[in-house]
Amino acid sequence: MSSKETGADSGIDWGGAPQCAKVVCEPSQLERTIDWKQGLAIAIGVPLLILPSIGYFASYLWSFAIIVWGLSVFQGFMQNLAYGELATTFPNASGLPGFAQNVFKGNGKEKYDKGKLIGGFSAWSYWFAWNPVLAIFAILVGSYLHGLIPALGGYSEYTISLVAGIVIFGALILINSRGLSSGATMGYILAFLSLAPLAVITFSPFASGDFMLSNITGSWLPTDWAWDLHHILILLGIFAMAQWSACAWETAAIYGPEYKKPSSDVPKALFSCGIVCLFTFILVQAAVTGTLGISGILDQPVSPMLPLAQAAMGPIGSYIAIIMLVAAMVLIIQTAYLGSARAMHSLATEGNLPRIFGRINKNGTPVFAMVIIGLFNLALISLGTPTAILAASAIGYVCANGISLFAYVKAKNNPRLAALDRPFKAPTGWKNVALMFGLFNLPLCLIGIVYLNSLEIGWTSTWIGFLVLGLYIPLWYYSQHENHVAQEPQSQAV
Repeated sequence: MSSKETGADSGIDWGGAPQCAKVVCEPSQLERTIDWKQGLAIAIGVPLLILPSIGYFASYLWSFAIIVWGLSVFQGFMQNLAYGELATTFPNASGLPGFAQNVFKGNGKEKYDKGKLIGGFSAWSYWFAWNPVLAIFAILVGSYLHGLIPALGGYSEYTISLVAGIVIFGALILINSRGLSSGATMGYILAFLSLAPLAVITFSPFASGDFMLSNITGSWLPTDWAWDLHHILILLGIFAMAQWSACAWETAAIYGPEYKKPSSDVPKALFSCGIVCLFTFILVQAAVTGTLGISGILDQPVSPMLPLAQAAMGPIGSYIAIIMLVAAMVLIIQTAYLGSARAMHSLATEGNLPRIFGRINKNGTPVFAMVIIGLFNLALISLGTPTAILAASAIGYVCANGISLFAYVKAKNNPRLAALDRPFKAPTGWKNVALMFGLFNLPLCLIGIVYLNSLEIGWTSTWIGFLVLGLYIPLWYYSQHENHVAQEPQSQAV
């Protein structure tokens, strides 16, 4: 139902557009309002996911972190060729959450369909992968503002981060409640404010001569590095965290139901964002390492971009960097916010979450889901450690990617699914590539991230990750009961 048909006024409509029967509220369909350039503008925040990991990766891998970023973006291209095909096979599916749910769902005759549970769990894992990005970057915003604005020195970082979260989350809900095209406009503005200065800061050491190749070639790996099981597991954990950043441009496909021409818009948005990521992840880590050296990065593990900004822009570099970084963080928060809200909407639409999470307003925005996600992340901010939240979130991401890649393999092998029209096709035999990367995610990267978590921050992050993922089971069973109750009046009428 369009906004004209509802006759609702502008602003946030908490219950707009859903069709309600008795006490059960049906989810509503998203509207096709954007093209591939607008989808790219929203997803373009993904390259900025490198910011919290520059120093962390260098502390473990030294200069080899550059290679890991390059390999991870390459992994993204391999995986996203499969996702691009799935996006055109299921044009109404919301990216990874929708693909797995469409492939694994059963015939609808069983009340508790195990295949549907698997697809829903993949979507829930994806939701958990993107959701904590809001808290991570709100904490980083608070940290940067606390350290560089003297007037805020009297307040704790937690207080500043909490206020920043309230302001940013609230503003994004208001802006995006007007429709996804408004989010795209916001993406254009934030991309200009963040990516342009990031490019200047990244390239300036090469132009000024501050970049020294010997800082990279002379320190490829830590002196105590050995290719034993311990270090291989660490490397797998790093790859799990790296793909959380460097492969995340698949989020361009999550707006599949909102592209005007999904068969052409999805691949264009997807791979345009991938090309930007390829250059960004490699060049940013290389510029920081080559300019500061490993010791310089370790002296600034949270904000290694600040010394580069000061060198490139002089005394005002820190303040310009703050504006850039805050804009960058708001941009990636918006990318994550919209992605996780649509994952929740997809789950509810497919009957894998309570239907209330599928409610949209008159502009086609799942505002209720956005509010719940915002409140959840305000609670996560209290953890205060971005790395711990990221590590827990990465557990969800490897699960989502692994199951989604297995879904691609099933979609190619199942005669009914294989017969579906595919306007965009990955190269012949790509199901074998998808299977290989699916197994790389599950179990290898999952084992690696759990092992790395145990070394770095104990078992808390891992238990939080599995607890949130496990929370899906009771929610799913409740939603199946809800669906069954909703279908009973229809069965009696027949």
